[in-house]
This record gives sequence, structure tokens and C-alpha cells, in this order.
Amino acid sequence: MALASPGPIVFLTGAGISAESGIPTFRGPEGYWRVGSRNYRAEELATYAAFLEMPEEVWAWYLYRRGVCRAGAPNPAHLALVEAERLLGDRFLLLTQNVDGLHLRAGNTLPRTFQVHGNIDYLRCEEEHPTIRPIPEAIDVAWSKDRKLTKEESALLRCCHGRWSRPHVLWFDESYDEPLFRFESSLRAGLDASMLVVVGTSGATTLPTYVVATAAKRNIPLVCINADPSPFTEQTASLDNGLVFLGTAGEHLPKVLDALRQPARA
Repeated sequence: MALASPGPIVFLTGAGISAESGIPTFRGPEGYWRVGSRNYRAEELATYAAFLEMPEEVWAWYLYRRGVCRAGAPNPAHLALVEAERLLGDRFLLLTQNVDGLHLRAGNTLPRTFQVHGNIDYLRCEEEHPTIRPIPEAIDVAWSKDRKLTKEESALLRCCHGRWSRPHVLWFDESYDEPLFRFESSLRAGLDASMLVVVGTSGATTLPTYVVATAAKRNIPLVCINADPSPFTEQTASLDNGLVFLGTAGEHLPKVLDALRQPARA
């Protein structure tokens, strides 16, 4: 049993856990954003290059996305992870690819939650050691698709040097690092974990892929919960210590939590 071995119980979450809260992935039709006469895909807007070219338009898109995320509420899967942290204490570690902040809103604590792609509720200046701060409260949370920044809002999104601040997210043309996105700490978690539970992610980004590959190579217990078959479910199914649940996180995460409670009942 994982609890009998030293090391953290690591949970890795992706967009699938937030889908049950009504938050789309923004890679489908919901992700298109019109600027002038052109429609942009999420992969085109979520880049540093796009931000340099059209910062107001990129900010408007992120403020719209932020409004969608804030309209969603934590679901039973998020609450199960809050209970898992309560149960496991310092042995609990959550790595999330999601920028929606729902894990923290549900009650998971920041020291045990690595937001490896950032958090859409925050911004930062472009400095060597930037301060990460909340988006000003004066910026409306509800943001329509045709809404543009006012002069007052543009001023609120500036740094003290008069330059644009930027959303605190990892863009497609950027790399993970430790100070902002806990890169080395996340890799270390894969090396130290006594169990890895992968929820709602298919393996489309590099850091989760490294963490899962490390766990598989170490042959620790690996659980994968996903709505559909994916590279991660296939990899997990091929392992002696792998267990796959096809379905929603809200349906299956409580089962994992119940299994973790068993030693305490014995």
C-alpha cells in the first residue's frame, strides 16, 4: 500500500477535472477569439509573441476566460482532493495544469498545490524577480466576448514602470521554470512519490509527461482517471501497479480517497 511507503501521495490534475464545473478547455470552438477580421485559436493567442503584438486584445481574451473560470464552482472531485489533503497532511501534494484556481477555491492549500501553468486570477510584471499579484478588483469579473479594455482598465493592468503587466500563465512559446511554475519541484515529486494519481489529463504537455514517465519507471502505484482512453491511460494499463478508471473525476476520485482511508480503519 502506498501509505506504507515513504514519500508523498501526488495528485496530477488537468482540464478534465474542471470540465465537471462547466469550464471548457478553450481548444475547441469556445476558444476562438476574433480580432479585427480574423479568428484566432487559443494556441495562437496564448503566446508571448501575440502579447507583444496586441497586448490589449490578449488581455481582453484572458479577462473573458477569467470570467468563465470564476463562474464555475468547485465540484465533488475538487472537494475530494481537499479531503485527501486533510487526510494525508504533509504527504499530500497536488500538481495542477489548470489555471482556473478551483483547487484553491475549494480549499486546497497553496504550499501543497503546485500551479504548474499559473493562475488566471493573477498577473505579474516582466522583471527578473516579478511580484505575482491578484488582478485588481476594479477589473470586472464578468467579461463579454465583444468587450474591450477602457483607458482606466488599461492603466490598472500596467506595471509601476508604465509597461504592460501580463497574465500569470505559462504560454505556449515559453518554458517551465522553478520560481514561477515549480518545475524542478514537480520533477522531484515524481522521483519521491510513493503513489501518483493522474486525473483528467491526457499528456499533451511536457511536465506532466515527465512526471508520469518517472512514476512508471519507478513502478510505484499509478492510478489514472480520464473520461476517454489516452496515452496516460494506456501507459498506466500496461503497468503491474497501474489502475485505470474511465469516467469522470467526480465519480472515481472518491473511490481513491476511500482506498486511502482503509489503513486508518484497520
